Formats: sequence, structure tokens, C-alpha cells
Amino acid sequence: MRNPEETIGKMIDKASTSFIAYVDNEGFPITKAMLKPRARNGIREIWFSTNTSSNKVSCFRENSKASVYFIDKRFFRGVSLVGTVEVLETAEAKEKIWRTGDEMYYKGGVTDPDYCVLKFTASKGRYYSNFKSEDFCI
Repeated sequence: MRNPEETIGKMIDKASTSFIAYVDNEGFPITKAMLKPRARNGIREIWFSTNTSSNKVSCFRENSKASVYFIDKRFFRGVSLVGTVEVLETAEAKEKIWRTGDEMYYKGGVTDPDYCVLKFTASKGRYYSNFKSEDFCI
């Protein structure tokens, strides 16, 4: 892959669904489907919205290790990014990724206590395309 940031960045931007994995309180990996990321800084930092009351949030507070996966179904390509997640509940973080229509999920609006931000910070990744995989550092 000539330019991981560009290739993977486009894949992230086009993905309608993403997947996030975390470690539960018994040490088992759990994978959840998520809506597409709300913001990103290259491929190193990726922001998602979620419910503060969700199981993944309580697990990330105990163990920040995570991975996210994005797929391009059309060309059967995918990328797994590995890193850590921070649970952010500051007004600044929440306002950064808030979108019109989010009231459907968070009745209290941007200040809803059940609305928080997951900031994923990647350290490495693995890209799959054309029947081969390639590891890379970020």
C-alpha cells in the first residue's frame, strides 16, 4: 500500500458501518457494530458517538484496549486498527461531533447525560486487499 493514510482514510469515510471491539470484564473480546465515525484526524484519531450507559463504555473505563474495523464491500478490502479508547464527556468533545438529528438518540440534546464520545487512538493496523494482508504502524 503506497499511502496508508489516504487509502484507509477514504475507506473510513465511505464506510456506512464500522465495528469496534473491546475486552469485557471477564477478559473476552466483544465486537459491536457502530455508526460511521463522526470525525477523524488522519487514521490515528477517530471519534464515535455512543450511549454513556452502554456496556462498552463501562468496559472501556476498565480496559482502554480496542480495535476498530472498516470494510469496503465492493472490493472486499478491510482494515483493522488497534489502539486505545478514551471515554469523553466534556461539553467540547460532545459538541465537536454532535449532528442535527442526534436528538432521536439523545432526547436531552448535546448535554444528555447518556451521550458521550469515544475517542479511538490507533497505534498500528492490518490492511487486507487482493488476497493478502499487510501490517503497518501509525
